[in-house]
Amino acid sequence: MTGDGRTLLAIDLGTSGPKVALFSADCQAVIGSEVEPTKLILEPGGGAEQDPEDWWRAICAASRRLLERHPDEARRIAAVGCTAQWSGTVPVDAEGRAIGNAVIWMDSRGGKHVKRAFGGFPGVMGYGAGKLLKWIRLTGGVPGHSGKDSLAHILFLMAERPEVYAKAAKLLEPKDYLNLRLTGKAAASFDSITLHWVTDNRRADRIDYHPGLLRAMKLDRAKLPDLRRAVDVLGPLTAEAARALGAPEGAPVVLGTPDVHSAAVGSGAVRDYEPHLYLGTSSWLTCHVPFQKTDAVHNMASLPSPIPGRYFIGNEQECAGACLTFLRDQVFFAQDELGTAPPEQAYRRFDELVEKAPPGSRKVIFTPWLYGERTPVEDPTIRGGWHNVSLGTTRGELIRSVYEGIAFNARWLLQAVEGFIKQPLGAINVIGGGAKSDAWCQIQADVLGKPIRQMADPVQANARGAAILAAVAMGLGTFEQIAGKVPVARVFQPVPERAALYGELFAEFVRLYKANKAAHAKLNRRA
Repeated sequence: MTGDGRTLLAIDLGTSGPKVALFSADCQAVIGSEVEPTKLILEPGGGAEQDPEDWWRAICAASRRLLERHPDEARRIAAVGCTAQWSGTVPVDAEGRAIGNAVIWMDSRGGKHVKRAFGGFPGVMGYGAGKLLKWIRLTGGVPGHSGKDSLAHILFLMAERPEVYAKAAKLLEPKDYLNLRLTGKAAASFDSITLHWVTDNRRADRIDYHPGLLRAMKLDRAKLPDLRRAVDVLGPLTAEAARALGAPEGAPVVLGTPDVHSAAVGSGAVRDYEPHLYLGTSSWLTCHVPFQKTDAVHNMASLPSPIPGRYFIGNEQECAGACLTFLRDQVFFAQDELGTAPPEQAYRRFDELVEKAPPGSRKVIFTPWLYGERTPVEDPTIRGGWHNVSLGTTRGELIRSVYEGIAFNARWLLQAVEGFIKQPLGAINVIGGGAKSDAWCQIQADVLGKPIRQMADPVQANARGAAILAAVAMGLGTFEQIAGKVPVARVFQPVPERAALYGELFAEFVRLYKANKAAHAKLNRRA
């Protein structure tokens, strides 16, 4: 342990389940962590839900295991910090109980309701021009047509589950629901509420609901939580929650931030224009910026950061590590009549085959849009697949092409981000489960043409970000002092000899999108 002997308990709720971790007071050392799976419920018509009680069960199970293994450190918990998947909606009743399932970030059923609410003449990119200008001026953005923003989830509940909307006392983001379970108090942070698209974000230090936007969406302000800073203490850990977690009663619970934001902080890239790349189930490439700006063409905007008074670029690519999970579970190790149970070391074996395959995979290209895309194009109907496969294509080349295709997608986003900030980015901090792969880090360096800084304990970046926010809230240091010391495991430099090959393949990657988008729109059009 380092620091002053105190510890920080961080809860990180991902789509596949929570991680619960203990950090030293300076957030450099991971004392221990535990994970617990949760179920994903996919519904017809683009539905994606999870059971909030399943979240809580998994968090408590992971926390108890962790704190039982570290009883001395558990007694010295100085604060609890939460982070969670963003752009979800949990309706709760007056007693704070979830009313059915949470509608999560993957759910697109609200898309038609967004189009109806934001249409008009004259139209610009599918929005009424007057509404588009009003929303961009006040919020910095506008809900996407994909229907995956929190506002879209609420419009879906209002239109298709009116009994749930009527009964709901509050509509909460997943992180804010967890804080309600921890403290008995409902509140949202300036950053977690952004994708409701009903707050005035023109001043990062003075964000509040805008009455005109609430009226336009017919939203009941009483159903939305009060707003506070991400570094504010929400309240003490209740006796009931403490018993469930195995943690000390009364520990301060810090408001915290969603996963995109906590990753930015936990990556160590907290100064303006310092980039980080997240490689998890989904992916994003972003940095903090000193201005508010919107790029509606590429579905990006600078949004409120959990660092008080700051903005960061909000973007997301739907499938990154999810493509490798698909490759593992549906192609090579499917649990059916032709397959066997996936080996524990599947991803390590993928890496071994990737390192043996030639760069460029003999020009096999994989497009990773297995669940549509959000940036740098918003297209819920686009789909992925392999291209230029021949009878001579090897299994190693198929796997390597998946790694490379996700990197091509990141390069596509990199171009949009550098256009957004009007300057080239430098070395990129890489985090998330994909950052554990040396092979993938080298591919990212070669495809992006940037040094890739593989951060230590990359799967703990979100939890570390939650811990850093808790540490700052408790006065243990500033963001620059704490996040600036996040350790780097290794730096991968681009191999110059591969630049031309990857440049050629990237150009074809983008052309494949343009050539196939109309066909995919027709094939995946909903009734």
